[in-house]
Amino acid sequence: MSPARLLSAAPLALAILALSGCSSLLGCSDTTTERGEAGVKVQVVDVYGQSRHITAEVVDWRLEPHPQEPSKGDQVHFHFRFDGADDATDPVVDACAVDKKRVVLGCRTVSSSEAFGPGGVPTGDAWITVGHPEQVAQVLVIPNDQSYDRPTCDQDVKDGGGPHPPKPPGAGDRL
Repeated sequence: MSPARLLSAAPLALAILALSGCSSLLGCSDTTTERGEAGVKVQVVDVYGQSRHITAEVVDWRLEPHPQEPSKGDQVHFHFRFDGADDATDPVVDACAVDKKRVVLGCRTVSSSEAFGPGGVPTGDAWITVGHPEQVAQVLVIPNDQSYDRPTCDQDVKDGGGPHPPKPPGAGDRL
């Protein structure tokens, strides 16, 4: 095939690749939402920073041995609730035990579907394992809804991309 003929077919080949999802020419891009301000009670927000009209709250917490692992010593046992959530919305947020300077000691993801109980706003309970329970000053929730995280461009260039929730905080991060 002559070079001129090969070059004339190149645009068609590129168009076929782009339409088939086999090319980054589609303009796929990923963005990560900024982590919202953590608090004891927060308004849950989506990946666009818009309120979901749902409140997530840490109702109470205490240090005590986990009943299934008492030999591991005290851990953080907390109760939480989601006001305004239902089966269709089911938000998921990160809850973190922090020290006096709001440095993360440990986190865990909680879902509104884990909260249940009679009447009113259902309440759930969960545990956070921390290395130094004596340093825990409070348990905070992060307002970013983690329930929908679409594929990244690397995972699916055709249907992936767009906004993603922030990565969960790790031990040592400051909220």
